[in-house]
This record gives sequence, C-alpha cells and structure tokens, in this order.
Amino acid sequence: MIQDFDIQAFVSATLREDLGSGVDVTSEAVIPAEARFNAVMVTRDPITVAGLEIAAAFFRHLDSAATVELLVKEGARVAPRTALMRIAGQARALLTAERSALNTVQHLSGIATMTSLYVDRIAGTGAVLLDTRKTLPGLRLLEKYATRTGGAQNHRMGLWDAAMIKDNHVAIAGDVAEAVRRARAAGIAEIIVEVDRTDQIEPALLAGATRLLLDNMPPAMLREALALIEDRVPTEASGGVSLDTIRDIAETGVNFISVGRLTQSAPAADIGLDFALA
Repeated sequence: MIQDFDIQAFVSATLREDLGSGVDVTSEAVIPAEARFNAVMVTRDPITVAGLEIAAAFFRHLDSAATVELLVKEGARVAPRTALMRIAGQARALLTAERSALNTVQHLSGIATMTSLYVDRIAGTGAVLLDTRKTLPGLRLLEKYATRTGGAQNHRMGLWDAAMIKDNHVAIAGDVAEAVRRARAAGIAEIIVEVDRTDQIEPALLAGATRLLLDNMPPAMLREALALIEDRVPTEASGGVSLDTIRDIAETGVNFISVGRLTQSAPAADIGLDFALA
C-alpha cells in the first residue's frame, strides 16, 4: 500500500511503545480473558479517510483471528457519523490496540482532509499541490501517503532524490549561479533553486536550474517572475500559503504550490471506537 513502508514493523514498534515491557494492566484487571468485543469505528467530523488498513493491522496484530471489516475506501470523503470500520474479537486484545489504531487513522485522516481542502481551493487553475519535508521524524512515509490520499503530489521524499538549493546554500557557495554550477558538476539531474528576488532568476537558469521555487512572493511579484522565466522550467510557489491565499497564487499560472502546513499543522480528525452489540 505504501512503498518502502513496513506496516508490521511500525505496528510492533508502536505497540511496544504503549505496552513497554509489560501488559495493558487495565484490560488485564477489568476484562475477563474470554470476553469478546464488537465495535464500530466512527468519524465525528467530515473527513477524507486515510490509514484504515494500518489501523486494522493493529487489531489483527494482537488478535490474529479478529474480524475486521473496512466499510469505506481510502480517500473517500465522508460525512460526520459515518461508520469506517467494524471489528470483533478478543476484548483484551482489541482494547489494547484501540488507542494506537485510532491515533494513526486520526492523524492521517486529518492530513488527508486538510489536503483535500487545498486541492479543492485550486481546482481548475492547473496548479498542482505539493507537500514538503516538514514531517514528524519517523512518520514521513505515512504523512506523505496521507497527502497523496488527499489529492496532493509528493515533493522530495528526502535529501537524496533532488537538489534543493536554498538561501543558506547560496550564502556559503557565494551566489546562486555558483551553487547551481556545483550541483551540476556533481551530476545531479534535478536541481530546484529557491529564489526570493527576481534578479536571481536569470543567473539560476543560465547555470542550469531545472525548477525554480519562488519563495514568499505575493501574486504580483509571482506574475513578474513568471514573465521572466517564460516557461523555460517548471515553477513552484512556496511560503505563506494558506486556504485564503492559495487561489490567488494558483491563478498566477505557477505550476506547483508547496504547502508545509499539510503535514505540519493538520488537526487530528475526531474518530472514535464505539461498543456495538454483536
């Protein structure tokens, strides 16, 4: 489902964090060993669904015989009070897995939901929404999966798959053109260059930049920059992008818009696990 992501390793590590070297003392003390549990996972918010398969893996990890039925598809946009999943199995096991499963689907659905709002806001402009590397350590593959589920495309997955020359790189290299030349000399195929002034555009292009990231430019300045670039390379707008500003940015004709808050600031979706009669 998620390339290069080991779901079982993630589930094991997360449960180990929650259980420590012991057990779920509450469930062990309160719930009879033979007790069964039937429940429905329900959203209280309107959401774009992401992470159900991973949530299901938590329940199956602790009760391999559990019955887990996914009631909606990944990426579905659903209304409040929609049932997402139905589970049945050993009560102790399912209650032990509950919090980790909910944390995961709440977080990923929150990201996917915010992403879908941004995607809707720029519909019809031709601009493509991108995420960034502003992800929680250890959760990048999951969070970037959630942005894809919400309708965005992934920017760089890490520091290895493209060069992105930013202001500090330029400061140390001496100027934009020298920084780009060094990246080209290193054999890097994709060289993204962040510029925050229009006088940096031509030197970056002449040196061999393959994409320009137009940083913190208001729409009028973006239009000026795009006129100078003349479609020679793809363009990306970034910095200060919100739901209130993204439409105006997209209508300048920029190719991509990257938004850090998709992963950095998305609120968790309100999703719960409700006891149900068998």
